[in-house]
Amino acid sequence: MCQLLGMNCNTPTDICFSFTGFQARGGLTDQHRDGWGIAFYDGCGVRVFLDAQATIDSPIAALVRSYPIHSKNVIAHIRKATRGAIGLENTHPFQRELWGRYWIFAHNGHLRDFSPSFNGSYQPVGATDSERAFCHILQSLRARFPAGEPSPEALYQALRALAAEIGAHGEFNFLLSDGRRLYAHCASRLTYIVRQAPFGVAHLKDQDLSVDFKEVTTPHDRVALIATTPLTDDETWESVPRGTLLAFRDGMPEHFDDMSTGVGCEPGASLEAA
Repeated sequence: MCQLLGMNCNTPTDICFSFTGFQARGGLTDQHRDGWGIAFYDGCGVRVFLDAQATIDSPIAALVRSYPIHSKNVIAHIRKATRGAIGLENTHPFQRELWGRYWIFAHNGHLRDFSPSFNGSYQPVGATDSERAFCHILQSLRARFPAGEPSPEALYQALRALAAEIGAHGEFNFLLSDGRRLYAHCASRLTYIVRQAPFGVAHLKDQDLSVDFKEVTTPHDRVALIATTPLTDDETWESVPRGTLLAFRDGMPEHFDDMSTGVGCEPGASLEAA
């Protein structure tokens, strides 16, 4: 089973502490050694780091662990190959453009008899069922909303329907982001936690490391972390019910009764990270 890690915040935040624990699952505390990747949104751009090595052996992972890149949306993945050779072209997360923004996607699971047709707007580069699913999602969204980006609620409903459609072919846990929201779908196993004031101390499960968040946060900070399994052993993580699609914005699961539909990523928009 691959490992997923996502972060969504109300202010640009680094993921060094959580990534330190996550990195250990790529060959130290777990058997996932078939590559890894991480994507950080930065304004309208995305910093993507990919490596076909195991995270525990990767100099790039060591850099990410120690380099405090601040972002409001982050997606990371550690791969256990089930389809497609070990190589950068099959390493998550994947990146594509839709409606003038970069979308990032990472998948945990295995899809059977999933062979969607593509019209040329999106085409897989590698051989994974995951990348095929991502291209199918974006192609379907473009076809479903030919006039352009829909309202956030309509987009959420479309993504939920696509998750159910693709999930009928197997295990479809995934993280997806357009830089403003982070979507998390649970098919079998996914957990999350929201950290906000009053902050306390947290200790990693996979490394003997603790941090006192009171020393590195402000009372207004809020951070949602999503992971395949909990990263800490002294905090209460919520299990996402199977078949559920969550949308996170500003460090919280979002409800769709009072959402704005603002688009664009001009300086100062909520998408922008420091």
